[in-house]
Amino acid sequence: MDESSRVILTVACTGAWPQKSDTPYVPLTPQEEADEIVRCADAGASIAHIHVRDDAFHASMDFDKFAETVRLVRARCNIVLNLTTSGGLGLSDEVRMRPFQELRPEMASFDAGTMNWAHTTVFENSPRFLEKLANSMSECNVKPEFEIFDAGMIYNVLHYMKKGLITGRPHFQFVLGAPGGMTADVKNMMFLLDTCKDNLGTNFTWSALGIGRGHLPIIYAALAMGGHVRVGMEDNIFYRKGQLAKSNVEFVERVKRTVAEIDRTVATPDETRKILGLKNVPAAVV
Repeated sequence: MDESSRVILTVACTGAWPQKSDTPYVPLTPQEEADEIVRCADAGASIAHIHVRDDAFHASMDFDKFAETVRLVRARCNIVLNLTTSGGLGLSDEVRMRPFQELRPEMASFDAGTMNWAHTTVFENSPRFLEKLANSMSECNVKPEFEIFDAGMIYNVLHYMKKGLITGRPHFQFVLGAPGGMTADVKNMMFLLDTCKDNLGTNFTWSALGIGRGHLPIIYAALAMGGHVRVGMEDNIFYRKGQLAKSNVEFVERVKRTVAEIDRTVATPDETRKILGLKNVPAAVV
């Protein structure tokens, strides 16, 4: 396999914010989300980034919802699973970490710093929590996906690498367009990429996403620069201006077509596991 020819395509089907009042197509229950993830896997997605909702469909870290969603997905496909550790604000460290600690997905999110969130509140990821998170992910063989909302978060990751809390080749997800973080401009993505290169050379992998109207420019720029990408209703509910996406599959299929046009190939889940060096490989699908 030529790693440079492969594009890891992550789909984030649900997220923490869209409601049925925003779009009737967003999957919210474990069954809805699992069905959507399987459809996206069948369409070619490499990784599923999973959030869950409570019974009122609000952002949640409800362990039972995660367990049900993972069980339903694993019974039907072998897509790489990436569980969020940030499905709500003001939660205890233990609640945030329990899903990946007990369910042992291949990956989980590691939001690499504290930030003002949506100009309304604080999204806290304290040094105490990040050190605890790094240690626990290492113990569980869960690869962290470092969510980077601004450049300082890259330096946080480098700090923990120097301390020996993070080992191996890091994988960064550049999250652009979140209110309170860097805007979804291509020049910002390039700055983050250059910062990683200046400090790590080629010893990292990276992906990018643009929230809302920044969705397509960031995807196309990331593909042009040889990166990986994330799509899905967590980040954007519109297929094009004024037109709601009727399924996350539409986003997956568009990227797959674009990738083919530039003579690259969307990575299969097993290829993704090799590229990222993932350890928690699931049992064969029944």
